[in-house]
Amino acid sequence: VSHDPFLFLKWQPPQFKLDPRLARLLGIHTQTRSAIIQALWQYIKTNKLQDSHDKEYINCDKYFQQIFDCPRLKFSEIPQRLTNLLLPPDPIVINHIISVDPNDQKKTACYDIDVEVEDPLKGQMSSFLLSTANQQEITALDNKIHETIESINQLKIQRDFMLSFSKDPKGYIQDWLKSQSRDLKVMTDVVGNPEEERRAEFYHEPWSQEAVSRYFYCKIQQRRQELEQALAVRNT
Repeated sequence: VSHDPFLFLKWQPPQFKLDPRLARLLGIHTQTRSAIIQALWQYIKTNKLQDSHDKEYINCDKYFQQIFDCPRLKFSEIPQRLTNLLLPPDPIVINHIISVDPNDQKKTACYDIDVEVEDPLKGQMSSFLLSTANQQEITALDNKIHETIESINQLKIQRDFMLSFSKDPKGYIQDWLKSQSRDLKVMTDVVGNPEEERRAEFYHEPWSQEAVSRYFYCKIQQRRQELEQALAVRNT
């Protein structure tokens, strides 16, 4: 005798079977209401169905028109319209044969049933993230990471400067003077005289020697401060 028991699982949170048309569109057979709405929103964004002028409205494509039976709708209307498109999940059907032959030995049948259970780590993670102490620790670590990255960037700038200067001191000074000259013109709106600046005599004037001396003096002072700070840290 064929006996097929039906098992109706009590899902927590509740799950729903989608209308066949909506299931084909989203690629979802059975899921929670929130997951279905999220999948709908992802479909809307992917296909750019949100109205460009009024973000509250969704311009239905041909598939949405077939499912929701309207050319345009508000996104806030979707949960209500989903009510008629969501069905109870399919039951689990166990195909079992009961033997009525008195000579048959008693048999035991075992069946594997897949059920979804809540991740036990989810609660622990939520309590961890909501903990004030942990939040403060995370914020402090984020700040420390940010400061470390800033320090690394500053050290890289200094390294690049030293490396470029050591490889070609003359070329580096020339490039630096060109850069400073451009910046000065932008800041002061001074156009200058390109014809004079093109000639070497222009850079043999007293101001050029003074500019070079000031530049090296600033760099020496900067390097001196860095060495003093490094020695102070090492002594502590």
